[in-house]
Amino acid sequence: MVSSKVMGQIRDYVDYCLGHSTAQEPFWNMEKVRTGKPNKWNYIDGCMINAVLSLYEMTRKPEYLDFADRFIGWFVQDDGSIRTYDPAGCNLDDINEARTLFPLWSYTGKEKYRRAMETIRHQLDIQPRTNEGNFWHKKIYPNQVWLDGLHMAQPFYMQYETQLNHMRGCRDVIDQFRNVERLMKDPKTGLYYHGYDESRQMYWADPRTGCSPNFWTRSIGWFAAALVETASVMDESLYYEYRYLQKLLLDLSESLLPFQAQDGMFYQLTSLPDAEGNYLETSGTALLAFAWMKGVRLGYLPERFYAAAEKAFNGICSRYLSAKEDGSLELGGICLVAGLGGRQHRDGSVQYYLSEPVVANDAKGVAPLVMAYTELLRRKTEREPAVLAG
Repeated sequence: MVSSKVMGQIRDYVDYCLGHSTAQEPFWNMEKVRTGKPNKWNYIDGCMINAVLSLYEMTRKPEYLDFADRFIGWFVQDDGSIRTYDPAGCNLDDINEARTLFPLWSYTGKEKYRRAMETIRHQLDIQPRTNEGNFWHKKIYPNQVWLDGLHMAQPFYMQYETQLNHMRGCRDVIDQFRNVERLMKDPKTGLYYHGYDESRQMYWADPRTGCSPNFWTRSIGWFAAALVETASVMDESLYYEYRYLQKLLLDLSESLLPFQAQDGMFYQLTSLPDAEGNYLETSGTALLAFAWMKGVRLGYLPERFYAAAEKAFNGICSRYLSAKEDGSLELGGICLVAGLGGRQHRDGSVQYYLSEPVVANDAKGVAPLVMAYTELLRRKTEREPAVLAG
């Protein structure tokens, strides 16, 4: 069980984050804060605004919808163009924030959000693909599939095709998950490698499998959340495909349980708890907690995963949610960023993943924890229907 005290702390923490944020200066985007550069359309803000909209759906507090509308509305112009967004970069990360457009269009009726969906959907038409048919993670990462990208693109793609395009691309979405299972799943542990290079030319790629060498918990969390979020917006008439995503989620979840630490959290490197410098990491743990809670609610997972999710949630809050000297709360233990290749020699090694900065208050950890919090609210509401009344 999660205590009422912790629930209250999360609520206060969210309000603090929103009170110190605008579209130009988001409190929770530590990458932007550290560089000092102007804010752009990005997946980090997308994660947080999706969490805010989920809070609105649960509480119907107008301040949450107003905040999300102001934030996303600053980027989205009346003609559906999006300030600072460049589809030519073919960056799957840029798709994630577009998931906010569906609820904002529904709640506000503003047609600009509907037009912006078309703007984003066009990117998927020009997105390069591997020979197997999966989107490249970015144009600058040719032939590469990352687990992160499944979360960034597929829920939006599935929802758009289901609601607005007569389900034409739905099987393409499923086929991309099938390829990931076939190419990136480790048969020994049941876990998934962070990246795959079809060409086998990248220095981090195994010359036989094309996979990166280690299991990074946040990337696995992105993948688990992608499975839940994609299944939740697809039409159940795709009977076998719908259940295929659920089976992937169940199999992955079963494989993860042996790696859950005693306090409920997961290590930065999932399968190497004893590696020197490895640490219990917030964002990956929170993504799994959210995916399990929502998966149980929707009937994708058995009830026992809810207890594992609550244990993960409590573990994060106990270890990393703390008060500062001024009385405000902060959430720590969040890996700032991790990738493969690029300008730095990001080789996917143990040493690499453990060398990236660990920060507080970044939405890559905050947002999934808030999403898990909304699932806790849903559960409480189902059992005590009057809890959020008024």
